[in-house]
Amino acid sequence: MSVLPPEVHSALGLLLQGLQSPENNTRAHAEEQLNNEWIVARADVLLMGLVEQIKGAQEAGPRSFAAVLFRRIATKTRKVFDTDESKDLFITLQHAQQEAIRQKLLEALQNESLPHVRHKIGDAVAEVARQYCDQGQIWQELLQALFNLSMSQDAGQRELAFRIFATTPAIIEKQHEDNVKPAFTKGFQDGNIEVRTAAMEAFSSFFASLQKKSQKRYYALVPELLNVLPPLKQAGDTEGLTKALIALIELAEEAPIMFKPLFHNLVQFSIAVIQDKDLGDTVRQSALELMGTFADYSPAMCKKDSSFASDMVTQCLSLMTDVGVDDDDASEWNNTDDLEAEESNMNHVAGEQCMDRLANKLGGQTVLPSTFNWLPQMMISNSWRDRHAALMAISAISEGCRELMEGELDQVLDLVIPALRHPHPRVRWAGCNALGQMSTDFAGTMQEKYHQVVLTNIIPVLNSPEPRIQSHAAAALVNFCEEAEKATLEPYLDQLLGHLMRLLESPKRYVQEQALSTIATIADSAETAFGKYYGTLMPLLFGVLREEQSKEYRLLRAKAMECATLIALAVGKERMGQDAIDLVQLLGSIQEKITDADDPQSSYLLHCWGRMCRVLGSGFIPYLSGVMPPLLELAGAKADIQLLDDEEQINNVQQEEGWELVPLKGKVIGIKTSTLEDKHMAIELIVIYAQQLEAAFAPYVLGIMEKVSLPGLAFFFHDPVRIASAKSVPMLLNAYKRANGERSPAMARLWETTIDKVLEVLSAEPAIDTLAEMYQCFYESVEVLGKDCLTSTHMQAFVESARSTLEDYQIRVRKRGEEQQEIEDGEDESNETAIAIEDDQTLLSDMNKAFHTIFKNQETSFLPAWARLLPFYDAFVSSSDSTQRQWALCILDDVLEFCGDQSWSYQNHIQQPLVAGMRDPVPANRQAACYGVGIAAQKGGAAWSTFTSESLHALFAACQLPNAREDDHVFATENACASIAKIMLSPHCRVPNAQEVIGPWIGTLPIENDEEAAPYAYTYLAKLIDESNPAVLAIADKVFLAIVAAIEAETLQGQTAQRVVNAAKRVVQLARLDMNQLKSSPRPETQQTIRVHFL
Repeated sequence: MSVLPPEVHSALGLLLQGLQSPENNTRAHAEEQLNNEWIVARADVLLMGLVEQIKGAQEAGPRSFAAVLFRRIATKTRKVFDTDESKDLFITLQHAQQEAIRQKLLEALQNESLPHVRHKIGDAVAEVARQYCDQGQIWQELLQALFNLSMSQDAGQRELAFRIFATTPAIIEKQHEDNVKPAFTKGFQDGNIEVRTAAMEAFSSFFASLQKKSQKRYYALVPELLNVLPPLKQAGDTEGLTKALIALIELAEEAPIMFKPLFHNLVQFSIAVIQDKDLGDTVRQSALELMGTFADYSPAMCKKDSSFASDMVTQCLSLMTDVGVDDDDASEWNNTDDLEAEESNMNHVAGEQCMDRLANKLGGQTVLPSTFNWLPQMMISNSWRDRHAALMAISAISEGCRELMEGELDQVLDLVIPALRHPHPRVRWAGCNALGQMSTDFAGTMQEKYHQVVLTNIIPVLNSPEPRIQSHAAAALVNFCEEAEKATLEPYLDQLLGHLMRLLESPKRYVQEQALSTIATIADSAETAFGKYYGTLMPLLFGVLREEQSKEYRLLRAKAMECATLIALAVGKERMGQDAIDLVQLLGSIQEKITDADDPQSSYLLHCWGRMCRVLGSGFIPYLSGVMPPLLELAGAKADIQLLDDEEQINNVQQEEGWELVPLKGKVIGIKTSTLEDKHMAIELIVIYAQQLEAAFAPYVLGIMEKVSLPGLAFFFHDPVRIASAKSVPMLLNAYKRANGERSPAMARLWETTIDKVLEVLSAEPAIDTLAEMYQCFYESVEVLGKDCLTSTHMQAFVESARSTLEDYQIRVRKRGEEQQEIEDGEDESNETAIAIEDDQTLLSDMNKAFHTIFKNQETSFLPAWARLLPFYDAFVSSSDSTQRQWALCILDDVLEFCGDQSWSYQNHIQQPLVAGMRDPVPANRQAACYGVGIAAQKGGAAWSTFTSESLHALFAACQLPNAREDDHVFATENACASIAKIMLSPHCRVPNAQEVIGPWIGTLPIENDEEAAPYAYTYLAKLIDESNPAVLAIADKVFLAIVAAIEAETLQGQTAQRVVNAAKRVVQLARLDMNQLKSSPRPETQQTIRVHFL
């Protein structure tokens, strides 16, 4: 029975007809009517009317449409009456209205007989349930209704129950496992295949909603879960099997270890699916993705399986041979100009991507044997597809197998190089691809050891008859040349540029574009050596830029701009002469003629202006007025964000490039990322201008700071924008300081605005990696302003932000510790955990630099605010986490270095950490502690003298460790050596029997690595020589050689080096050393150092 009068239903019926009308005007009028007369004025009546339509309409079409519209309206956001809070529309209705609508919605759900309509109603029900779950409420009647449906005699109703569970798992996540397990078990065993599949999808969604601890309770369901798979394969139900495999992929991402008891069985089943060509590509690739997911999330389990690696490599290689179907001679492939044709759904691409994942996650020890069991025979196969697959496999695995393959590059190149001369074009293309990828993955080694092999073989490929091969060979050269040194490339420049210049005459535009990119890369690497070719190339580029060309040639001209400006950077302003000015004016002329928003020349121009600024320096200033307006327009762009209400809107946005869709509480948010990427690029270019032009850029600083950089610090739609904004702030401050003076009123006003905003974002930034950038922005800004630029209010605000950051950090560490305890034997630490730990380490490092900068510039005035953080230091110095210990030690060092005798007030917090730190097994911590003891002696005053003197034994012990001179430990050792010198040099030195220390101390020399530590140690040594100290003269030869070692290593510079050299000459005289014997060192470098400095 309807609760609404007939006239309401009549009006609503007309509205629904209008909304479905094929006439645009009719539909637009109906949408306007819907929004203004129904949603705003009487949303409760609208939703009740729709649910009655769902329940009572005679035709399936109106019922289905009403369900879709109900869901769309229910998710709209509106303000709660008498508050500023916004909520989903349905949840804002009065409780009685909600209850009445819910009841009718459930009745419609239970009574609907047509599957497609039932699914639409189920979606509406799930949306309402989601809103209750978000509010922490339970729709109790729904829970009971769904459990009843799951037990129904009607398979469609049973499937529907699981569909709703899958959409809104929060409905059941708080239910006791004794109720949930039987429901899922019954679903997995259901006689209907669609119900079983729906149960798998629901379980996957439910499992992901649980806490890690709770997930373990459901591991026992895995056997029943996996039993769903074989019947699907036997029945050839590719759609159902694909859905089931996707559900397993989601579960494998959550808890791969749950499959451990049956993992080998699952591997064998998946391999059988991948092999079965009758099943179709989608399901085969889903099985491949499942195995790839296990490699990503549990590599240890995959490595332990007896057949996983060999079977997966075999199947990947097999899929990779599925290329060029119906195009055996590659004529279609070679004749297409669309080089970016969509191939991501192709088997060969899926195989390549999976090989890459296997190599990166399982490593060379596991993947290489299986791969090279096949590759040699594939490379001599009569089938071009086998050779193509083998070459693409080398491209795919080289990054992940770098360590093992790097020592075998001779053999790998022996396989690859002949492919460049193979008659089939796709084999030659794959050979170029392999060389290009190897040039990146083995960067340095390929360029230094194999430049002759690579370049002499790939340069001739530029002459290939096929344009696609020409282009790809040129692209591979980009990879090789961008990592090559100038001296490596110079002998090949004639050949390279001769061939590439001929490609500029190609009838194929994409070949010309690639040739320009490759020439630009070569110019960037060859630097001044490129000057020889300037006179030939630059006129050609000027010719391209001056031509009036049609729309399809815009990208070519953009590439020509890029090439010309990179050549300008390579050869410099002097070599260019008047051409530099002509080029800038030409770029300005091109910019004036750009009218279309999608013209690629616009973005290329922005980078070109940045390069020309670097070329011309101050000579670029006159052109800023033309360059800055379009740059500032991009940099000041607002976020383009749309709330997408229905599937039609979502589909329309998905078809446009440059959009990202983000699901949020039942809605979809569309963010136009292309706008944000342009904004990010523009801010990065502003950094270049401010850095290069300094004071000359000052007229733009205030506007940019107000409208771009400071708002950009809180631009939460796009992390790169925030990072670029953070990098721009110190550069803009520096430019303004250069123009106005460090202490000018104008500078003070800008600083007051800037520091307040920077301090604000230190408390607001949610992303850990970006927060580290914000701390960097802070300390670099303080460095620009210098001494005493922070008020006590600023310092208190900084410490409050740091306190909050450290508390959050401790929570994250504690949570990771709890998760680590939950990890079972054989389960790997997740990628997310490893990245999170790395992000936290970076954050602590940048916070350290911020504290260091404040102490450096504020000295003792920072102590009162800083002291509030002492509980953190006390906790960190005794932590089992070496990163925390290092963080605390470094800041304690800053207190000692910059606060003088006032540091003694905190000696109870400092002494014990330094004592423990000198014995720390982690060298970085030992170095920080040893350095701290030396600084206490040097700058801490008389109060520290007893402590520092008593620390000598620990410092000597740090120098005498068995591994003290190894690379990882040598800086700690050299800091200990320097700190002993600082103690002995201190006017407050209280070392008893000081003379007995000197001989052993000389034994801790030389210092050949730490340029900061060396001057202190060798200044003390020179002082001892000047005093003719008998301990020095007794081992004068060792003293001399210790000095020679430091001079040779260049850890001593300038006046200090000269003073120490003079002292060395004096010790030779005093001890009457035989110079002929001293210069008989077996090392030619040492002999040369002695000849230059002492003879």
